[in-house]
Amino acid sequence: MFPILETERLLLREIKKEDAKGIFACFSSNDVTRFYGQETLEHLEQAEEFVDFFSKNHREKRGIRWGIERKGTQGIIGTIGFNAWSPKHKRAEIGYEIHPNEWRKGYITEAVLKVISYGFEEMDLTRIGAVVFIENVPSNKLLTKIGFQKEGVLKDYMYQNGKAHDTYVYSLLKMCEKGIVRK
Repeated sequence: MFPILETERLLLREIKKEDAKGIFACFSSNDVTRFYGQETLEHLEQAEEFVDFFSKNHREKRGIRWGIERKGTQGIIGTIGFNAWSPKHKRAEIGYEIHPNEWRKGYITEAVLKVISYGFEEMDLTRIGAVVFIENVPSNKLLTKIGFQKEGVLKDYMYQNGKAHDTYVYSLLKMCEKGIVRK
C-alpha cells in the first residue's frame, strides 16, 4: 500500500495516470528543468512515462515519489520523493520540483520536512542525500536551512541540454541509537 503523508497545507499521495497533466505542467517548464538533469518535456506522453517510471521504482523498492497536492484542491503541483533508494545500506537521495506558480510559498520546505521524517522513521534510513546543481541557489539554500551538510562537489556530474554541470552533494544523517538527526 502506498503511504499517504499530510502536512498542514499539503497532501503527499501516490501519483496516478490522471496526474500526467500536472507532471507535464512542471516538466514542460524550462524554469523547472534547467537545474534538474532532465530535458524539458514536449509531449503529454512523456509525462505519462514518468508516472509509469515512478510506479515501477516503488514496486521494485528503488525509490518512492509522491505527488504534491494542496489540501482542498484537485491535481498535483509538483512531486517529491526518494531516488537511488538502497534498503540494504539504509540510504536514499531526495528530489523534488514544484510548478513555478507555487514557488516561494513554503510548500517544498513543508514537503521536504515531512518526507525526511518519513524516511528516517518509516523507511529506516540513516542517510538522506541530495545532489543539486551548483547554480540552483534556491535549492541549495533550502537544504542547508533545514540541516543538510554540504559534503563536496561532483565535477561534471549531471548533463542538462548536452552540457555537463558540477553539483553539490549533501547529506542528512540520523543517529540510530538516539533517534535524532545529526549534522
